[in-house]
Amino acid sequence: MPQLNKLRTALPGGLGGDTAPPSSARLRTALTVFFALDGFLFAGWVVRIPAIKQQTGATASTLGLALLGVSAGAVITMMLTGRLCRRYGSHAVTVVCGVLLSLSIALPAQTHSATALGLVLLAFGAAYGGMNVAMNSAAVDLVAALRRPVMPSFHAAFSLGGMIGAGLGGLVAGGLSPATHLFALTGVGLIATAALGPTLLRHPSRSAAPAASRAPSAPKRRLDGRARRVVLLFGVIALCTAYGEGALADWGALHLEQDLDAHPGLAAAGYSLFALTMTIGRLTGTTLLERFGQTRTLVLGGATAAAGMLLGALAPTVWLALVGFAVTGLGLANIFPVAVSRAGELAGPSGVAAASTLGYGGMLLGPPAIGFLADWFSLPVALTTVALLAMGAAVLGYGARNATHT
Repeated sequence: MPQLNKLRTALPGGLGGDTAPPSSARLRTALTVFFALDGFLFAGWVVRIPAIKQQTGATASTLGLALLGVSAGAVITMMLTGRLCRRYGSHAVTVVCGVLLSLSIALPAQTHSATALGLVLLAFGAAYGGMNVAMNSAAVDLVAALRRPVMPSFHAAFSLGGMIGAGLGGLVAGGLSPATHLFALTGVGLIATAALGPTLLRHPSRSAAPAASRAPSAPKRRLDGRARRVVLLFGVIALCTAYGEGALADWGALHLEQDLDAHPGLAAAGYSLFALTMTIGRLTGTTLLERFGQTRTLVLGGATAAAGMLLGALAPTVWLALVGFAVTGLGLANIFPVAVSRAGELAGPSGVAAASTLGYGGMLLGPPAIGFLADWFSLPVALTTVALLAMGAAVLGYGARNATHT
């Protein structure tokens, strides 16, 4: 064993074959928990949207405009997060955004008008967007160091956190006010960040290294036109699927409660079930990618999600709709991680930032779009756009087969 440890230490980056050294294992654990925390906090907010909608007296359209505050704050921050990660490192930015996200989640429950809700959601969206780009940048670096396609495992943690957050939110929906619930989430977030943040801060990310000490394997590169188009293609694939995640997060519970007369607790369980099947899909994502390749994973995932969402949106009963949500989660599970990973392989941190910004832009712009469509038509009809975009992702994934080489 001492000889093996010496061999691991002697190898570049401290890696010994396929086995991660203690530092990489600790980093992976800490980063996984941050992904889970992000999903947990976000789900805690979304399951209280029906109660906060009632508290603020918002209509579907005004709620959609208020939710646009999340989108605006996140997109603006995403445009700046890449620079912050290059200057301070993605690990440090992840920790700071974890603190800000934990603090800002308590704010929506303190509002009593759609306008005030939209303003505080700007802050929440800024923290959420920054944390997601920083986490994904850190994850791509670690995936490269581990030399295995483990990106789906980080997104599985996000989904698992979302499942737990939605499940707990459904349990406490009838007993705790939104203000008490979201304030408790602030405490959980701050405690988790304080416990795990030092692990990230003790191991600076590669993006934080000074220019003179950059490894020869990670040169600053200029992309040709074809590479830019391929990165944009994977960004659009990420957008199509993240649109569905955002739509189900913000409108899924309301659809079950409003259109199918589900109990508030059961309605909240709808997103929890979606998150559960997405978690299962992502936990098997590395195996699927190694066995079937990226192209078939993208195409089959998009087609499955499209079929599931048509059922979820148009089913006449709560239980059939829940089945549709579950199938949608399985279909969408690995498309976003594959798209972000592939963009990172092609263009490094710039590719990650571009694909993440487009992808999370879809997640955050989807809910307000659903709100307007719900007012113009109906919420079930509006939710069918998730199926259309999922099928679009499948078509684009097949079109990207030459870029994926699989």
